[in-house]
Amino acid sequence: MRLAPRQNAVTVTLPATCPPAHAIAFLHNNRNWLASRLKRVQNAFSFEAGSIIPIEGVPHRIVHSPAQRGGAWIENGQILVSGEAAFITRRVMDCLRHQALRVLGAELRDMAKTAGLNPTRLDIRDPTSRWGSCSATGRIMLSWRLIMAPPEVRHYLIAHELSHLVHMNHSNQFWQQVKRLTPHRQRAEAWLRHHGPNLMRAGQQELPLT
Repeated sequence: MRLAPRQNAVTVTLPATCPPAHAIAFLHNNRNWLASRLKRVQNAFSFEAGSIIPIEGVPHRIVHSPAQRGGAWIENGQILVSGEAAFITRRVMDCLRHQALRVLGAELRDMAKTAGLNPTRLDIRDPTSRWGSCSATGRIMLSWRLIMAPPEVRHYLIAHELSHLVHMNHSNQFWQQVKRLTPHRQRAEAWLRHHGPNLMRAGQQELPLT
């Protein structure tokens, strides 16, 4: 059973020979787990005027400033957004994407240089179910939503993807490589378990449970 935070949907996967009624029973037996996860999702970050969202782990308030120009920008603990209210969410997301490209790019380059690793490219994207990936050609993808995560979480996830340049798997050797690059694995994974679903839904409209 999985909760897709971006879609606010629950998926139960069964073996081909398993009767559908077993899925209902499984949902019923795990209803407490599901209720706790749905509660977290309902508290997802909202990109509206007056909302408070983290940037690099630090709370920032979204302030609508319709008379100004320039889209959206970060200033003195605020995200200032110009123009019509209908464009606030999109402009905040654009601002965070640009910030992610700058900050995550610098952090990736610094760690790669220190580790003697050579990623071929960094892409900042909007994946639906993962925080990052690394291709066989050395191309690394990171979610722009990571710009909202604390430093140790970003450090761990960047180390994770860089380690795939050495081991394209999740073997013991891979995890030893991760350990050489970052001391933050346990803390970061705990943070992602608790806050990850909300972060993945940041900026998305609420959808009914299906």
